[in-house]
Amino acid sequence: MATPDKLKAADPARVWHVDIIVTEGFVLTEMSAILEVLRISNRVLAQPPFKWTVRSLQGGRVGCRAGLSVDTEPFAAKPDADFAFFLGNSDPDHPGLSMGRVISSYTCRGNKVYLLAEAAARYIRDQGGGDGRLTTHWENSALLRERMGLNDSSHALASEDGLVVTCAGMGSTVDIILALVGRLTSAAAQMTVGNILLHEQVRDFSSLQPFAGAKPTITGDSDLDQCIRIMQDNIEEPVPISDIVDELGISTRSLERKFKTFLGTTPNGFYREMRLSKANNLLLNTTMSVREIGLACGFPNGFSSLYKSFFGITPFALRKRRRMGGDGAEKPLEAGE
Repeated sequence: MATPDKLKAADPARVWHVDIIVTEGFVLTEMSAILEVLRISNRVLAQPPFKWTVRSLQGGRVGCRAGLSVDTEPFAAKPDADFAFFLGNSDPDHPGLSMGRVISSYTCRGNKVYLLAEAAARYIRDQGGGDGRLTTHWENSALLRERMGLNDSSHALASEDGLVVTCAGMGSTVDIILALVGRLTSAAAQMTVGNILLHEQVRDFSSLQPFAGAKPTITGDSDLDQCIRIMQDNIEEPVPISDIVDELGISTRSLERKFKTFLGTTPNGFYREMRLSKANNLLLNTTMSVREIGLACGFPNGFSSLYKSFFGITPFALRKRRRMGGDGAEKPLEAGE
């Protein structure tokens, strides 16, 4: 199976399928974080890239501890989802969290799985420890240490071990799913979704869980953080990259290396994508004219052509399609759009 980055480059219009695995008593915070990030991603991108299915062992209605419930489909014998998220349920002893075979049914087909909080803790317990390669919520780490002497799990927000990503879960689920959106679409689209959620900073997997006193940043690099803030503050009248590096006190080459390392793009490419993502949001959610939107996002000329080259559709055609309820319009939650 190709990596997400290779697939993204080969087919920007691809639809990614996500399975969300729940057990009785699942954590609503984690469910809503996944669904809302995917839903908003579909709203802000011209070609909605995500579909999802909520699954459980038997299928049917499954409740969370907050008193709400969700309809689910049973596990697929040969799952075809590209990614699977296994939610925690505030009870690391819950027998339904022991899902070694289900996890293997995804990984053996080359699909990545994300284990959140108690789901990660059960995986670590079943593995007999993590050797520092695996992580879970710090409360679960304490339980593993007290009950089983397993004290070698990471305190990071998430740890990737091949196709298995163990995560702290809870509120950090927003960071995890935003990171996935950034990998599969673009860093600018990721930031737009984060801004709509009022989620100012997307924490890196290696960020320590808050109890450790870590100071969050946008990227983990102070120069890059400051550069992005300058770009965000200057959408309508873009600042030349040469002026930005002068303000930061670094070379253009150094800034380019940082963008390539952390975001997989160039400073100009990121800035352009950020402005296009802002334009797309205005296009879909305001009555401003296309010309007004182009000017508001720093594109005094050629906005429609540039928009089409990036999103694969003209601004006028997208607005017409949305008005007619065509592809990309928001649908009920069950539709997975």
